[in-house]
This record gives sequence, C-alpha cells and structure tokens, in this order.
Amino acid sequence: MPQPDPSGLITPDSAPLASRRTLFVSGAAFLIAIGAGLLAEALSALIGLITSIAFHGRLALGATPAGHHLGAWVILVPVIGALIVGVMARYGSPAIRGHGIPEVMERILRHESRIAPGITILKPVSTAISIGTGGPFGAEGPIIASGGALGSLVGQMLRVTAEERKTLLAAGAAAGMAATFGAPVSATLLAFELLLFEYRPGSLAPVALATATATVVRYLFHGAAPVFAVPDIIASPGGEAMTAYVLLGAIVGFLSVSVTRGLYRVEDWFETLPIHWMWWPALGAVVVGVLGWFEPRVLGVGYDNIVGLLNGTLIGRTALVLVALKCLAWVVALGSGTAGGTMAPLFTIGGGAGSVLASLVIAAFPDIGVDVRIGALVGMAAMFTGASRALLASVVFAFEATRQPLGLLPLLAGCTGAYVISLLRMRDTIMTERLVRRGVPVVTEYTVDHLSQVFARDRATREVVTLPADQSVLATREWLSEGGPGTSHQGFPVVDGDGRLVGLLTRRDLLAPGDEGRLVRDLIHRPPVAVWETSSLREVADLMVRHRVGRVPVISSDGRRTLRGILSRSDVLAAHEPRLEARKPAEPTIRLAFPLG
Repeated sequence: MPQPDPSGLITPDSAPLASRRTLFVSGAAFLIAIGAGLLAEALSALIGLITSIAFHGRLALGATPAGHHLGAWVILVPVIGALIVGVMARYGSPAIRGHGIPEVMERILRHESRIAPGITILKPVSTAISIGTGGPFGAEGPIIASGGALGSLVGQMLRVTAEERKTLLAAGAAAGMAATFGAPVSATLLAFELLLFEYRPGSLAPVALATATATVVRYLFHGAAPVFAVPDIIASPGGEAMTAYVLLGAIVGFLSVSVTRGLYRVEDWFETLPIHWMWWPALGAVVVGVLGWFEPRVLGVGYDNIVGLLNGTLIGRTALVLVALKCLAWVVALGSGTAGGTMAPLFTIGGGAGSVLASLVIAAFPDIGVDVRIGALVGMAAMFTGASRALLASVVFAFEATRQPLGLLPLLAGCTGAYVISLLRMRDTIMTERLVRRGVPVVTEYTVDHLSQVFARDRATREVVTLPADQSVLATREWLSEGGPGTSHQGFPVVDGDGRLVGLLTRRDLLAPGDEGRLVRDLIHRPPVAVWETSSLREVADLMVRHRVGRVPVISSDGRRTLRGILSRSDVLAAHEPRLEARKPAEPTIRLAFPLG
C-alpha cells in the first residue's frame, strides 16, 4: 500500500514480484495439496465401495458396474442414487449440484473465493453416491470443487488478502485434478485458464507447488505410471496425416458445441417441470438406468472405456454406439442437476468420435499415415478444448495422461482446430454458460494491463498552472478574481523557487476566510499525493482511487521532486486510445511490386 516517503510525499510503492507473503501462501498451498490428494484417494475408494455394494452386493474397493447380474433391476440403481443426491442437495446444500468447476468459478468471481466449509465433505460424498450408483460422470470435477473448497476454507482461517485466498482456492482445485490424473502441468494450466483469471508470479508458485505435491501423493498410492496406459506410438505423422488430424479436431469441435448446447437445453427443459428440483435427478437417472441396461459401459466413470479407445481395442461400430449412448446419458443426467463431473464423459465422447473419424479416414485413404489411436487421443483432447476452450491444458493433459510424445504435434493441431470452431460457433463455454445466465461477468481474454505499460511522463499535461509557495494568499486571491487563464482550475500544485513540488491546494483552501496575511505554503496541512514520472498509469489510477483524488502531480524520479506535469482522470482514460486504435485494421506499409514483362 502506498506510504508517505521521507520527504512527505504519498507516492506509489514498487512492490517486488515475490515477497515473504508468497512463501507463506506457497506453504499453505503445500499443506492444502496434501489434503486434496488424500481427499481424491478417499473419493475414489468411496466410489468403488458404493459401486461394489450397489451392483454386486458385496464390500470391496475398485469395483465397476460391468459384470453385474441385476438384469432389468439395474434401472433402479441410478434412480435410488439420484434420490439420495436430491435429498442431500435440498437439505444439505444446493451447491453440490452440477459438475463443480462453474460453481468454483462463481465463488471466485462473486464471493471473494469464499466457499462454505460443508462443501468440502458434501460435494465428494454426493458425487460418490451419484457415480457409485451408475451416474455417467467423472470424479475429477467434484474433486476440483472439493479441493477448491479446502483451499478456500484454509484461506478463511488464515489472515490473507482476497487475492491470496483466491490463489489458495485455485491451488486446492488444481491439486485435486493433479491427484486424480497425475497431471501436474495440465492442472496448473487449467487453474490459470479457467479459475484464476490472471497470471502472476505470486499465484503461479503456490499453484505449481500444489499440483506437484498432489501428484506425489498420487504416486505414493498408485505409482508413477500414466493414468491411461496405452501402447507406445512409434509412427511419426506426416503432412497428410497432420491435415487429417486438424480436420478431425475441427469436426470434434463442432460436436463439442452441439453437446454443450444440448446440455443447457436439457437444463432449460428441467426448469419448466412443475415439480421441485429435488426430484429432477431421479428423472434423469431413469434414462441413465435404461441406457445402462442396454449398454453397461455407459454406467460409472468409464476410465476403462477411454483406455480401450486409446489403445485401439474399442473401435468401429462399438465405439460409435458407446459415444452416442454415453453422450445421451451424461447430458440428461447432468442437465437434471445431479452431482458429477464433465471431464471423463467428454474424454469418452471425444475419444470415441476421434476413433470413428480416424477409422473412416483410414478406410478412404489407407496410405496417408493416420493412426486410429492418435485419432482417439486427438478427439479426446479436442472435445474438452471445444467445450471449455482450455486449449493448452487439454493438449498437455492428453500427453501427461498417456506419456505419448509423438502425439503432441497432432494434439496441438487438432485441439487448435476445435478451439477455433468453438470460438466461431459458441459465445460461452460449458463452464461459463451457467454463470453468464446468472449475470456473472466472465473474463475470456488474458492480456497485459495496458495502463501498466504506459509511463506517467508520457501522458502528463506539461503546461501546469502552479502557485509559488512564497506568494501571499492575498495576491493569489486577487489573481483568481481576475479570471485569467488557469484560474478556473479546482486544484493547484504549489512549487518552490526551484520548481520542486511542495504540496497541493484547492480553491476552497485558498478562499477560506481569515488567511489573507499568510503565505501559500502556510495553507498546506497534508502531504501531497503525487506520482513519479516513471510510475505506470496503473499505479496512477490505483493511487487516485485509494486517496479519492481526481488529479495528481507528476514529479521527477531523481529525488529532487521537480514538477514534470499533472495527470487527471481523463488523461488516464485517454491513454487507452492507442490500444483501441491498434485493434483497427491498418493499411499495408510495405507493398510488393512485381515487374511485368
């Protein structure tokens, strides 16, 4: 916070990029990450336990819905789970509804990163019940929400700023994703692309430390193997294959837009029902149960389906049917307002679509070098890119989850295709649509603050009307009464004989009765608010807001306090003009001339 300097001025301070506060927040993020990692393990075990009880009638961990012997009775299992979740949402907390990430974004944007402590427990438990009874969701979204809630809880217990609490929330959320998939780099990127709405050293260090720590926690339980272990890809794609992957990603991008719109149309339909929202998840679960009766692989998280798509054993018509049914079950179930994640279902849908599209390309052009496994990998990442527009996180996640380096180039190309289609066809994403509907403004572009790139000296008004410090108040009043140039100003810098700033006075100060026999300098009773000529306009604007002043003098940075100019609010606003002009198409400055004949 700006402080008066030894010479009596109030000026902007030059805060370092990192400080002891950064170390303190990083230490808190380290502890939060351990908790988020353990929370992720507990959730996975609870999902397996509930799945084993619901579908197999025994106590065990790590079970899946596959291989059950319930027959048509399997339809009731998701319905029962949805009824329990509905009760928990109504009488526990409505915040457990949804897939987690939008809810975390809303707490950051509107509630200073404060999340109710109960969400830390209610969200994972409700998700475990939902997925364990066959819900076609991933556990990662709720784990991200629970990790974020843990970070927020710690931030509310410590003496931290709102920005530091936001960093702790993001660190906990990113740690939850890293602990689920063993993907620390993509989890860090996801935190910045979807949660933090900024990129600062003070937030990067705690988040990166948290994701690394949570990944180590995962390694202690599961080892360092990739979460989707697939055979090594040894064929390097050529130019024709790369073109095919770009087109594949673009097609999946169109699919991601359709899936996102379909999800919110289903949500809108449920909003029209004449029954309490507590019962909506049970209605959506009926659809899940019926589809799960015909195709059991629709039920549950389905990480084994993703592995099958990536290693090329789940292809063709089987992959197409799985994609269609999984998509329908997930859209209806999530649209009904139950608890569940989006990443695993989107990976399954995108991976299946990519596998099918790659198979079609191979059938039509067998010699261009397209690999059905890379097609599935690109489709998986492109689907999440198009739905969330987290381009870098999607690319890096697909690499970290499979450890396939030869897939990086096709991933970047295919995900970029999906990203561009998403930008062209969809204003909001699967993460932000709900927030925008609630009137929450969401940042979609991350740019350097323009005002932080402009020096005060470059925008200051040079011709400043000043008052000599040793001039009498009576003479000054006579000058004001003459109504000459500059006398209409409301504030005046006071300078000494060498042009150095002494203070500031307003017309009210100068016209107060009883001071006729005094000097102008005698009316100065408070340190002046001023900025250095090398201060940025961001510092200027912050200083104006903090001290509620409309104009500030600009003084030399050599310590002599020589007045260089003055800045008003309108000067600060006018500094944006070059930025706006830079967005307009300009005429070419270099023209190519081709000789004829």
